[in-house]
Amino acid sequence: CRHRGTVVCREPEGNAQRYTCFYHGWTYDRDGQLYAIPGQSAYPPGFDKAQLGLKPPPRVAAYRGFVFLNFDPDAVPLEQYLGGAREYIDIVLEQSPSGQMEVIQGTQEYDIRANWKLLVENSFDDYHLLSTHATWLDYLKNSGVEMKRPQKGEMLPAHGVGKDLGNGHGTTDNVNFRGRPVARWIPIYGEAAKPELERIRAELVSRLGEARATRVADTNRNLLIFPNLVLLDGSSVSVRTFEPLAPDRMRVRAWALGPKEETPAARAIRLDSFLTFYGPGGFATPDDIEALESVQTGLGAYREVPWSIMTRGMAKDGEQLNTDELHLRAFWIRWDELMSRRDKD
Repeated sequence: CRHRGTVVCREPEGNAQRYTCFYHGWTYDRDGQLYAIPGQSAYPPGFDKAQLGLKPPPRVAAYRGFVFLNFDPDAVPLEQYLGGAREYIDIVLEQSPSGQMEVIQGTQEYDIRANWKLLVENSFDDYHLLSTHATWLDYLKNSGVEMKRPQKGEMLPAHGVGKDLGNGHGTTDNVNFRGRPVARWIPIYGEAAKPELERIRAELVSRLGEARATRVADTNRNLLIFPNLVLLDGSSVSVRTFEPLAPDRMRVRAWALGPKEETPAARAIRLDSFLTFYGPGGFATPDDIEALESVQTGLGAYREVPWSIMTRGMAKDGEQLNTDELHLRAFWIRWDELMSRRDKD
């Protein structure tokens, strides 16, 4: 609010003709213009209501349906900022025949008693999969999902890499073994789901060609867009963002995405996969929350143990595995650059 700075819109969704600040009752219309002020006559003659509308953010831009706000008027253009992350956003959008994904109704919202940057690490760290998510891996195996012996020098049932995409962005890029609603059938989906997934794959091949369809359907990725936006394109597609509430507490919001044209049968497979793995009731998220809150507790010993070890893969030339930590280091290096900038100015 232009009066005292109170947040005017306090609801997460919906619409209204007018927006009234609950503190002193200043009211704005849908375009952000100041509409009414209680007791306006008490203000001096130079008071101009027309100059006191809500301020728009300096930069608003969109890429493939994702809308980004930036409060730095001198920021680089969005596509330049996204850089190498655009390739992976494109792969997600190509799951849809029209290139349009929609947010499936419903929001997962929960708090974690840990610093927000720990969830950045966790969101695209495959090194913890075998130990933290052993119960989920056992569930897959016991349900008939093929779990191959890892290749020499690797830890997981399928090959995967970690990539630094520039500007603090990073991703895992994995051959899929866990099933995908976009045409990678596994026994958990049931025999009745096979025809629908075969139809989806045929459409992908017809539209994209065999090689690109294989890329979309048979690989998965966890993409971090610096600093705190994550696209989880694995068992399902999820958008996750999180904000600090305190140095040791964050609020997480997540949504499922699906192609706009998706049939009810395909949507049911997608939602079941989403809820089985992600969110407060899934196999993975409760494990991750427990791990991050435990890390936060352990970080209380920072005087005795001042550093975390994040050197996996540093001595390698060439390709970095998804269980290495190149992509995690990319985030921290960019974060450090930005946090240190004020000392250089």
